[in-house]
Amino acid sequence: MATNVVMPQMGESIAEGTIVRWIKKVGDQVDRDEPLFEISTDKVDAEIPSPAAGRLSEIKVKEGETVPVNSVVAVIGGVGEAAATPQAEPLRPDAGQTGLPAAAVGQAPAAQQAAAPEPKTVPAAAQPEDDGAADEEDEDSPRQRSSPLVRRIAREHHVDLRNVQGTGINGRVTKGDILGYIESGAAASAAPATPAASQVEGAPAAARSAPPPPPPPQGPVYQPGENVQIVAMSVMRKKIAEHMVLSAHTSAHVYSVYEVNFGRVSALRDKKKAEFEAAGAKLTYTAFIAKVIVDALRQFPFVNASIDGGNIIYKKDINLGIAVALDNGLIVPVIRNADERNLLGLSRAINDLAARARAKKLNPEEVQGGTFTITNPGIFGALYGLPLINQPQVAILGVGAIEKRAVVVPAKALGRVDEVDGDQDAIAIRPVCHITLGYDHRLIDGADAGRFLSFVKERLEGFEEGWL
Repeated sequence: MATNVVMPQMGESIAEGTIVRWIKKVGDQVDRDEPLFEISTDKVDAEIPSPAAGRLSEIKVKEGETVPVNSVVAVIGGVGEAAATPQAEPLRPDAGQTGLPAAAVGQAPAAQQAAAPEPKTVPAAAQPEDDGAADEEDEDSPRQRSSPLVRRIAREHHVDLRNVQGTGINGRVTKGDILGYIESGAAASAAPATPAASQVEGAPAAARSAPPPPPPPQGPVYQPGENVQIVAMSVMRKKIAEHMVLSAHTSAHVYSVYEVNFGRVSALRDKKKAEFEAAGAKLTYTAFIAKVIVDALRQFPFVNASIDGGNIIYKKDINLGIAVALDNGLIVPVIRNADERNLLGLSRAINDLAARARAKKLNPEEVQGGTFTITNPGIFGALYGLPLINQPQVAILGVGAIEKRAVVVPAKALGRVDEVDGDQDAIAIRPVCHITLGYDHRLIDGADAGRFLSFVKERLEGFEEGWL
């Protein structure tokens, strides 16, 4: 019996996925749970296992194509079955349910799928994330043809989705469509002629802090006859570009940089490294930084927050994102409830998530729900970095290279306080690092950022063995 392979739903808010690569080709024999194809979504890249054993008799979606979740992408025939299975009608994007396993299986014959009545109600996963009441809109409404993320962007920028031309499946408005519409300046020209938000008393904070109009479109990036090579962006590169443009348009980015003496941390790391390795964890500087950041977020809750229009959302859970560099991009897996882990637990989580991120074995929920992010450009030798905030968070920590430098060590730290000559500071060689806090000035002021970074600096420079 033939088995339909469908595009899985890799998260509640995800409506479509892109086939990056077919691992198997038509005619290949596949085992159940053997990797069949690789997909990319807004949240995660993943290898999708085969839902059944048999022969791959048909591929319906080519590499590079984007289709709604639950669409049939391939057909697997029974063991030994070589003939191509008749074309199966792709399932409607809203025909499935949320929470499908990594490889969803459509066992019904194509004829039964085509004859099945089309649902007229919107499933729970397609409902707006922020609307309590049901919308009585037809299937062609902009709300039904856009994801919750797109609707949030439209709401923040006061865009009527009916004015946006969708390029997705069945005219669906994608994230790229809404960002392109905003960048074109069409949103500003389509807005009703009302007094400037900053001049209206009591105007919502979101209106008062609306981003400036985008710059005019740039000219050609190359001229005919120039010696250039043109390569299409990968799916992951496009997703990163969209997310970074959104962040730059959303948050008022400001940065503060502090120098930190890692001498104490380095000594503790050398002392405990073997002990941690025996427990199955590699002890890195990142783990020490993560432990201190968790303590700082508990002390300064305004950094562990988000902005929703005119409201500040303080997050009670501390879900720490750790940026992982890949060969073709960047991904940020999340350590949930990081404040409940000690240094050993954080080390294990960081090592595990980084390894599975590079092997494309992360689950969708492991890259969602972060409340603060740490990124480490220093591993490539950068003195420090100025990273963009990972929306909808309000701050991000950049860690520079840890290098030995000559520093002034206070006399008290050396036990050199002479009653006659006074303090006798010294110059010593210590491992030093620059840490950068990028923060959203709509919520966090420079003084707040200074208090946060001062706390982090003091804890790192005075890290006690009892905090392990």
